[in-house]
Amino acid sequence: MSSFQSLGLEENLLQAITDLGFETPSEVQEKTIPILLEKETDIVSLAQTGTGKTAAFGFPMLQKINAESRTTQGLILSPTRELCLQITSELKNYGKYVPGLNVVAIYGGASISDQASKIRKGAQIIVATPGRMKDMIGRRMIDISKIEYCVLDEADEMLNMGFYEDITEILSHSPKDKSTWLFSATMPKEVANIAKKFMHTPLEITVGSRNVGAENVSHEYYLVNARDRYQALKRLSDANPDIFSVVFCRTKRDTQKVAEMLIEDGYNAAALHGDLSQNQRDLVMKSFRTRQIQMLVATDVAARGIDVEDITHVINYQLPDEIETYTHRSGRTGRAGKHGVSMVIVSKSEHRKIKAIEKIIQKSFVKKDVPDGMRICEIQLFHLANSIKNTDVNHEIDSYLPQINEVLADSTKEELIKKVFSVEFTRFYNYYKNAKNLNIDASNVSDKDTANSVRFFVNIGRKDGLEWMDLKDLVRELTQLGKDDVFHVDTMDSFSFFNTDAKNSDKVLEAINGIQFNGRKISIEISKEGRKKGGGRGRKGGRGGKDKFRGKGGKRRDKGFDSGPSKFKGKSRRKSSKPSDKGTGGRRRRR
Repeated sequence: MSSFQSLGLEENLLQAITDLGFETPSEVQEKTIPILLEKETDIVSLAQTGTGKTAAFGFPMLQKINAESRTTQGLILSPTRELCLQITSELKNYGKYVPGLNVVAIYGGASISDQASKIRKGAQIIVATPGRMKDMIGRRMIDISKIEYCVLDEADEMLNMGFYEDITEILSHSPKDKSTWLFSATMPKEVANIAKKFMHTPLEITVGSRNVGAENVSHEYYLVNARDRYQALKRLSDANPDIFSVVFCRTKRDTQKVAEMLIEDGYNAAALHGDLSQNQRDLVMKSFRTRQIQMLVATDVAARGIDVEDITHVINYQLPDEIETYTHRSGRTGRAGKHGVSMVIVSKSEHRKIKAIEKIIQKSFVKKDVPDGMRICEIQLFHLANSIKNTDVNHEIDSYLPQINEVLADSTKEELIKKVFSVEFTRFYNYYKNAKNLNIDASNVSDKDTANSVRFFVNIGRKDGLEWMDLKDLVRELTQLGKDDVFHVDTMDSFSFFNTDAKNSDKVLEAINGIQFNGRKISIEISKEGRKKGGGRGRKGGRGGKDKFRGKGGKRRDKGFDSGPSKFKGKSRRKSSKPSDKGTGGRRRRR
């Protein structure tokens, strides 16, 4: 194993490394730093979140820039404000012995004039979010015409968030002969396209295999009925008393709802999603970092850039629409050589997505049972015993001991122990004594009653703006079927398939046939080709969600379900008695 001294770094940087307590470089640092120091080249570096990528590009940039010049020489683009601030802080620590170094963070939610003032004082390195950076370039507050190095950090996440056009605009103001360093956890085609467009024969550095999960993370899944998902979440939390976790939901509305239910049930929880103000977001993150919050319930977009140490668990309350996103979620735990656990709560209709994830992360899931009530009581009881054992004695109570002993004089040691533990144990026992078994049988779940089901063909698909989850939602809305009653949904470009129980076939045909969707008349029929023909071709393990709300170049657009009365027109339209599922931001709630 090499040391930082062998990578070619200068003494002032090595001194900072010593101060920070770094001993040996990580794999991505060991592979990347020498190349960037020795060559003027473009690179694509693929490595998981939390593997030390900031140091991998930070140290070479700090060594190569001229700190005596006030000209901006390095630009680092990152997807979120949190990550932007984190990178800036780390670069300042790395360059603490570089005289005259000025690293400035540029991000939304702060005074643009204050940030412009810092730039005018001379910033050799700018760390920025794409939106604010584009804005300041447009106002002529920043000049990047002379930068020599540009880093696209967490490139896949920036593209997922719809920053393609912003990045294109920003880079159009930079020199063509600069060195571009792209760092990403995964390599979807969008990242490959941006590398092809903006980079010149880049070297590729891969740590591990593309898109694989982090080495120190174990993967578990729990199979429950969809209606028991929240109860399963509570039990998994209670079965891990020292849990410090991020709980992922698909939508802002689900995120807020789950967090509110946890808080109401006495858990230290909070929500993190796009509807929060910057001040609210800062308060939530501060509470999470100081562990006042044990369960942070978040959307994927809001959680990007979170870098909090010692997260013990990632809980997938709902699986992401894009399978690759699971890699980012699980990468929030198991950092700095510590072990982490990624849990997935799945319903019967989602069960087969586990296999798709396994193929991408190249790791196996372990199916586990949600603990029963008595097991949780046992865990909590011994957790209390260890807490009492490890509690530091507060000697301020010494003067009260004679009176306390007098009150307890008639109790034996065994009775006292029982009474102390009953304070906590009774609460859990009363709650869980009649708790039902949440686990369901996994046998043949992936082929959910296929023998007794009917497969339907419909003449709408991806070109109509529908991915598999959208089509499932549409069918459920029109037919009033339950969450698990529509399954094996596969979307192609111009047509799709789905299954329901045979008993529902007449209901499905009557409710859907002839309905107008986006100006197109839906035609539905029972497929003659069965499950195997066409099954699984369009879904690609749940992928494809990237393009649902994006136009050219990945820019987000609000194409989806309309809640207005003119959306569905036809002979069989049925109105739902349930509240609208349409969430904020013009996107339909996915479930």
